[in-house]
Amino acid sequence: MLRRGLLAWVSRVGVLLVLVCCSLSLLYVMTCSPHSEDNLVSHALPRPGMGVGVGGAAGGTGAAQSGPTGRNGYQAMLAEREEQHKLHITSLKKQIAQLKEALQERSEQLKGVQDSLERGTGGGQSPGGGFLGEGGQGPGADRSHADLQEFLHSQLGRAEVHQGTRLPSEYAMVPFESFTLQRVYQLEMGLTRHPEEKPVRKDRRDELSEVLETALQSLNTPRNGAGKGHTTKVYSPSDFIEGITRTEKDKGTVYELTFKGDQSREFRKLVLFRPFGPLMKVKNERVDTANVRINIIVPLSQRADKFRHFMHNFREVCVRQDGRVHLTVVYFGKDQINEVRSTLENTSREINFKNFTLLQLNEEFSRGRGLDVGARAWKGGNVLLFFCDVDIYFTADFLNTCRLNTQPGKKVFYPVLFSQYNPTLIYGNHDHIPPVEQQLVIKKDTGFWRDFGFGMTCQYRSDFINIGGFDVDIKGWGGEDVHLYRKYLHSNLLVVRSPSRGLFHLWHEKRCADELPPEQYRMCMQSKAMNEASHGQLGMLFFRHEIEAHLHKQKPQRPNPAKKT
Repeated sequence: MLRRGLLAWVSRVGVLLVLVCCSLSLLYVMTCSPHSEDNLVSHALPRPGMGVGVGGAAGGTGAAQSGPTGRNGYQAMLAEREEQHKLHITSLKKQIAQLKEALQERSEQLKGVQDSLERGTGGGQSPGGGFLGEGGQGPGADRSHADLQEFLHSQLGRAEVHQGTRLPSEYAMVPFESFTLQRVYQLEMGLTRHPEEKPVRKDRRDELSEVLETALQSLNTPRNGAGKGHTTKVYSPSDFIEGITRTEKDKGTVYELTFKGDQSREFRKLVLFRPFGPLMKVKNERVDTANVRINIIVPLSQRADKFRHFMHNFREVCVRQDGRVHLTVVYFGKDQINEVRSTLENTSREINFKNFTLLQLNEEFSRGRGLDVGARAWKGGNVLLFFCDVDIYFTADFLNTCRLNTQPGKKVFYPVLFSQYNPTLIYGNHDHIPPVEQQLVIKKDTGFWRDFGFGMTCQYRSDFINIGGFDVDIKGWGGEDVHLYRKYLHSNLLVVRSPSRGLFHLWHEKRCADELPPEQYRMCMQSKAMNEASHGQLGMLFFRHEIEAHLHKQKPQRPNPAKKT
């Protein structure tokens, strides 16, 4: 035991002696070192103008530069480095703030898309028919869901749904197609296709059936927060009136569907969007058109007989069926003005119609000038304007379409009307021409979609004034409508252009005045040629003599039926 304690004491003394020796050695080295404080610093930092070698060794001892000049150089270098670091820190702070702002905006956008998906598909229906978030658990499924939401929102944001896009010309416009439960009315038909698609192709039929089913499901799903007086009407396909659709091939397809509302003059309008994926409900709104008055503006010069036919249709449609229309006639000159005034006064007496205005301009006829004067003469607030010609026939359904496809500050409507061919060529001779109402049939041999014309349009007066109106310097026929159309295309307004099955251009002989400029005269002649008959009918007329000669040659060569074996 004593031996063990002695060994422990000896070891402790040995360790203590070693520590004392090390301390004395270190003290001796520090005391005898020849390097000054400046030399120590010179090894720590490079001097100005010296290259730094491996291990921090400078290119020379530099003992002569350890004075005040060396200290000033170090201080200047330190100040420069400090300023650079401050600038870098400031730049990083700005980037961090921008990233935080972008992250917050993206989070809000994704939240909005998720809410839309949940409202539109009852929790986010997947392309395969299931629901997003089902059948997949864990971070991978959540990430896929987030990626899908981001894709859907990006497609919707890029598409022309909420607002219009500035376009360089009328040729860049993507037109809408209109459709009902049985038919699809299309513009891009070529020579072999019909202006209406019936029967509808299977893929198109399935597509529109899915859209209609999704819309009905949305309408019949109770909405949260519905207050008192909310009706419980169950919507069915019979409530569907019509829809319009168009596809932007790099974004997706938009659908606008109109249904009958709870009241006689109330409608429900839904906007759906297919971003080449699941359908998204964009809007579900109630549209009340009961108090939406339309001011129909008709520029006129002579043609009193055509005006009487126009007023016959106006009485039936605008007064007896609709009842929310004002008529403004802008008459140029004095010839036949009394006949026009008499027609208006007779209509007023016979059916107690007072909502009309007759404006007379003693100047050369200009369609743009007449429409511009008629629009600016209205003093009753922001009214819906329909620019019309005297040879136009429209239905009560078209007036509703005009109301539903326009919105002040948002949308203007450019319907594509169905232009009638020459009835004499269509029906053979004057004895077999049916009444006008029976001629209004949308078929390949009766007319065509007037997709090159932009004269008939619906827009609110405020939009017309803000866009600058017509170019009143354009005289005579043509040109002013394209000028206005381009103005709307260059604005942020959404231009809705689609075939309208309730708007017809009645055939009349067209005369192109010799005093027209060459460009306007060429446009007039092109329009005249296209209004006579279809391509095939004109070909039959052009080759009539050859056809008759062929029939004459074939008659003697017909075999005798009695000699047949």
